[in-house]
Amino acid sequence: MSDITPIPAEHPQLSPYLCVDDADAAIAFYIDVLGATETVRMAQPDGKIGHAELTIGDSLLMLSDEYPDLGMVGPHSVGGTAVTLHLYVEDVDATFDRAVAAGAKPLRPVSDQFYGDRSGQFLDPFGHRWGVASRVENVSAEEMTRRMAALGGE
Repeated sequence: MSDITPIPAEHPQLSPYLCVDDADAAIAFYIDVLGATETVRMAQPDGKIGHAELTIGDSLLMLSDEYPDLGMVGPHSVGGTAVTLHLYVEDVDATFDRAVAAGAKPLRPVSDQFYGDRSGQFLDPFGHRWGVASRVENVSAEEMTRRMAALGGE
């Protein structure tokens, strides 16, 4: 009987894998802006990154440079992204400001939300959309429903 488990204990079961043009710069951005820690880097002889892993809190983010011949291209190469990555952070305002100062494009400014989060959204310099948030209030399901109705949601 093998002692190998199908799901590695050190990895969450679901992890985003981003493809970017200039993975080295993306890693630096995610470290500086999001507080990521680089744990794995597999660089190719030409300097391109074939695979890297970053941890952000209890989450794992994998990424690589673009390899168009393998069908691996980033948002800039395909004209945008349909995905938003959501990340809870200690201080959403500071994180959002760091992102913009580091070249991210603000998409939705940070503001308080009816469901108890303070959140905003930016497009990172590599074409990936991020929603960042900090929980500022615990809101019951009943109160959330009332607030949503007051906004015209029901």
